[in-house]
Amino acid sequence: MKKTLILFAMVVALVILPFFVNHGGEFGGSDGEAESQIQVVAPHYEPWFQPLYEPASGEIESLLFTLQGSLGAAVIFYILGYSKGRQRRDDRV
Repeated sequence: MKKTLILFAMVVALVILPFFVNHGGEFGGSDGEAESQIQVVAPHYEPWFQPLYEPASGEIESLLFTLQGSLGAAVIFYILGYSKGRQRRDDRV
């Protein structure tokens, strides 16, 4: 019980602490940072490909990103659960 509370407190601290360490900081994505660095290093760089679909707004882009991550997590955990179930079934036989 005590170990669980300590682990829970550590997780909460890891989630909340970054908000206080970099108070007022900007949370930007890696894509935007990469674009700005490319412009500094190679100002005449042209992308090789264009996006297949450009979302109408940032909210839709965030929604699609979240859905993609959720779907990936669902597939991974389905495979893990399926493997665990097969292992338990094989252990019983």
